[in-house]
Amino acid sequence: MTALPTTGRAWHLVARPHGWPQPTDVALREVPVAEPGEGRILVRNRYFSVDPYMRPRMNDVKSYIPPFELDRPMAGGAVGEVIASRAEGFAVGDHVLHGLGWREYAEFPAEQATKVDASLAPLSAYLGVLGMAGLTAYAGLFETAVFKEGDAVFVSGAAGAVGSLVGQLARLRGASRVIGSAGSDEKVRLLLDEYGFDAAFNYKSGPVKGQLAEAAPDGIDVYFDNVGGEHLEAAIAALNTHGRVTICGAIAQYNNTEPTPGPRNLALAIGKRLRFEGMYVGDHYGLKPQFIKDVSGWLASGELKYKETVVDGIENGFDAFLGVLRGENTGKMIVSVA
Repeated sequence: MTALPTTGRAWHLVARPHGWPQPTDVALREVPVAEPGEGRILVRNRYFSVDPYMRPRMNDVKSYIPPFELDRPMAGGAVGEVIASRAEGFAVGDHVLHGLGWREYAEFPAEQATKVDASLAPLSAYLGVLGMAGLTAYAGLFETAVFKEGDAVFVSGAAGAVGSLVGQLARLRGASRVIGSAGSDEKVRLLLDEYGFDAAFNYKSGPVKGQLAEAAPDGIDVYFDNVGGEHLEAAIAALNTHGRVTICGAIAQYNNTEPTPGPRNLALAIGKRLRFEGMYVGDHYGLKPQFIKDVSGWLASGELKYKETVVDGIENGFDAFLGVLRGENTGKMIVSVA
């Protein structure tokens, strides 16, 4: 029997960032690795996820998810291999999805793990298209925004893990027009040429409001917001009567040190009878069976495509996280631990 590790590395939050996170706010530390207790498993992580929502968790503020604790390992989605088990139904060699990323090894109650099949999809896909990012796109479009056939849909952050799937899902379900914004000309070409968006623009090339008006001359019915700020204001101007907005993220303001002003044209929501709804993916786990069925079918047929940006080495995990905040990823940003 192979000896179990006694220590492993884990990223700790050591200071609350003010503005952009700095290397001095985190530390990669060697920590003890325990053998699993009764009903628990020990997992060697293969991949972990870095996501925009982790930036607000670095702040000591009450939210829908508790903040990271200082001098404790950070957490997030991870997938890995069971290397020791004292839990019924989990064997050494099983692959599992769980919530203790940012570290090499995780020991935790087996009930917090979900088995995944590496023969059906690459393990990393369970952190993206078949994981939280995919379910966020699926639930945010179909349940929160109540998408219906014939809707015109605008997605910000459209080349990211969630946005790229939202646009494709809308197209697959019969959107009349799908528009996306992204942060580079290369990403715009990806949206048009590979993901089948009807129109896309680089938000760095000019005011979002003008570019959106040109891309959606008949207005939009649904806005899927991953960005906030200028994008939200532009979408309010473009939304048709009874338009719906899914507020999924606000990455444009996560590192602001001063209060972010609200959209200046919010009064338009009155006459247009607009509906804005924030979404938290944890409220939609009941959709998982249908989500897996639909998305796995579209992946198998080639109708749905996805990309990943994989950063090798746990020591590069914090740089990968900063890359997400800067928009350097195409598709899901993932850290390969090994």
